[in-house]
Amino acid sequence: MQEFNYHSHTYRCGHADLDMTDEEYVEAYIKMGFKRMAFTDHCPEKNKIDKRNNMRMEYSQRKEYLETIQALKEKYAGKIEIQSGYEVEYLPGEEENLKELKAETDKLVLGQHFVYDDNKNLKIHGRDELSDKELLRYAEYIEQAMKCEIPDIIAHPDIYMLKRKEFGEIGTKVAHLICKAAEKYGVPLEINLNNIFAKTYYENRKLNHKPIEEQRKNLGKVIYPCKEFWKIASEYNIHVVYGIDAHHRGQIELFNEFVELANEVIGKDTIEKLDFVDLK
Repeated sequence: MQEFNYHSHTYRCGHADLDMTDEEYVEAYIKMGFKRMAFTDHCPEKNKIDKRNNMRMEYSQRKEYLETIQALKEKYAGKIEIQSGYEVEYLPGEEENLKELKAETDKLVLGQHFVYDDNKNLKIHGRDELSDKELLRYAEYIEQAMKCEIPDIIAHPDIYMLKRKEFGEIGTKVAHLICKAAEKYGVPLEINLNNIFAKTYYENRKLNHKPIEEQRKNLGKVIYPCKEFWKIASEYNIHVVYGIDAHHRGQIELFNEFVELANEVIGKDTIEKLDFVDLK
């Protein structure tokens, strides 16, 4: 089992379980035998760009968030290593603000949920139809973030398949661009487990507790991890990690089952070619 998870959210983002405390996350990781974890909640924006409600913590919450994590680090020292961090998006012109967030934390996870269109409007994965040009811009933003030494991990690099009916030529081109950049800059790519959870165990905003055999019946609904993306990734000299992307009570405890299902989606031959690393 991978002994760390660096992708965890908190109630502050507004779309995780609002009654789940930070300490409950820590205790769940300890119970599962994890050695290291990081809180990487959706980052606050100094310049308010993403104006959606319940998507990220407010800038005013940074101090309390980091102080709470520090207190948990001290309380659970010797039981689990706790790191602080954010899940961020790269946008041109925001480099200094992102580096400020990096300087005050241990881990930055790049979860590129949106790009600018030609008129500098946000185009958001899952909500908007992104053109081929905008998908190429998605890959460009990810590469630029790596070049600026912002992310420690690229979260759900295949999320661009939301709203896409087939992988196709553009999907292939985007995958090669991302993987080529990850190889060049040495930044690990994450096999994200949240869509596995969302399409199987999570029904009507609660855990359904069905056995894994029942969950397999819904794997056809899973959009990411994307089998075609990871087949291309296996052709590159890149590092790979799993990420729970924990938002809800019960997710952490199901880590091993999520990994099993994700591996089935991606395929055994591809999984065996990927270089999974023990990231400190």
